[in-house]
Amino acid sequence: MTQQELEKYLWGAATALRGTIDAGDYKQYIFPLLFLKRICDVYDEEFEKALKDSDGDLEYAAFAENHHFQIPKGAHWNDVRTKTKNVGQGLQNAMRAIEKANPDTLYGIFGDANWTNKDRLSDETLINLVEHYSKHKLSIANVPDDKLGNAYEYLIKQFADDSGHTAAEFYTNRTVVKLMTMIMNPQPGESVYDPTCGSGGLLLNCALHLKDEGKEYRTLKLYGQEINLITSAIARMNMFMHGIEEFSIVRGDTLANPAFLQNDELKTFNVILANPPYSIKAWDRKVFESDPWGRNLWGTPPQGCADYAFQQHIQKSLDPLNGRSISLWPHGILFRDSEAEMRRAMIENDVVDCVIGLGPNMFYNSPMEACLLITKNNKEKKKKGKILFINAVREVRQEKSIAYLDRVHIDKIFSAYKSYKEINEFSKVVDAKSVLDNDGKLAINLYVRKKTEETNSNTTFLDTYENWQQSSEHLRDSMKALFETLEMK
Repeated sequence: MTQQELEKYLWGAATALRGTIDAGDYKQYIFPLLFLKRICDVYDEEFEKALKDSDGDLEYAAFAENHHFQIPKGAHWNDVRTKTKNVGQGLQNAMRAIEKANPDTLYGIFGDANWTNKDRLSDETLINLVEHYSKHKLSIANVPDDKLGNAYEYLIKQFADDSGHTAAEFYTNRTVVKLMTMIMNPQPGESVYDPTCGSGGLLLNCALHLKDEGKEYRTLKLYGQEINLITSAIARMNMFMHGIEEFSIVRGDTLANPAFLQNDELKTFNVILANPPYSIKAWDRKVFESDPWGRNLWGTPPQGCADYAFQQHIQKSLDPLNGRSISLWPHGILFRDSEAEMRRAMIENDVVDCVIGLGPNMFYNSPMEACLLITKNNKEKKKKGKILFINAVREVRQEKSIAYLDRVHIDKIFSAYKSYKEINEFSKVVDAKSVLDNDGKLAINLYVRKKTEETNSNTTFLDTYENWQQSSEHLRDSMKALFETLEMK
């Protein structure tokens, strides 16, 4: 199959679910089913190779050493395919048996979808799904890791398009991911962490970045935490589908229970990439005030917005010698009054490396403008006491309700970051002291202005829109803080 044919074949299963379950729930059934088919077909492939190598020794061919994963008796795809009644129960039993047989690698990987609810998924529907995926062998010889991995990413994107408001929980705009990975430039042997990893796209692209450069990507140590069960399972499947096996993705609440600890402290990493959930209200602010892991480096964020709780978690998790981070946020994190003291402390610690303003609609199902906040421990000599601002709001391709960065946009932004120099009306290096004198505000248009803004004439619609959006966000935050104060009284 060509890449396009493979993608069409894999997506075709979703059409069997239309009208039976919500589009946002497709992923919790399609991904586990696809993964089950893949590992069973690879098991068969490995069995045939071992059989050939041993001149037909069946016992040798079944040895665990000859297989990536163990498929217990009765749990193979072909066993499920024979069922015509209680198909959901058969699938669920097979998945649980495989998880149990591979506790170190596959525990919980198939998620917690209810396969036995016949009101949702009738035997007929499940038989159609199983038969659809039975049309082709998904062995490595037929569908190499690269090809299947790309198709899997295509599915994730399709589900994001179909999922409405839940898309941002598990999918980050892949063109932004590419830019973030290039800027972080992970190296062989380094550790990479995503504290809110979704479907694993940021982590995965670090490995693929090295692979594309012809460097040893298998020594990269990948770590991720994700609060949603099915999303964390999708992230793990995503790694395996791309042929990456050295990773640790843990389900859990990063703020309440950080998963990665070392010597009773937070484990530190060379590189952190993140697209945290923004403006979280349901979090334990009281505990964070005296955080046992010392993450309240700069203070305690307001209850109605946990953004700087995540940002401080990121900073605390960075290697003190060469740790560097990049996180995708709405622009509000750069200038909101409610976080001014924390922002000032961050700048005073001289960890802010660069702020990049991106255009609107980079977040799924949200028109907000995005920004990239880059921090770095032990900054290079030329960067000490300075912050680079890049205004790339116009470097964007708008497509319906989603915006993308084309290669020309990515290259322009990346080149400006690498040069760390002033580019007229695009980038500017500013002394941290000047930013602190400006009340610690990191809003990009305070430092990188278009001529029309400087002369206050011929203002474009986009300029007006940017100013209006910042003003409205400021008003919203101020009103929120006022209401919270009144509620406390």
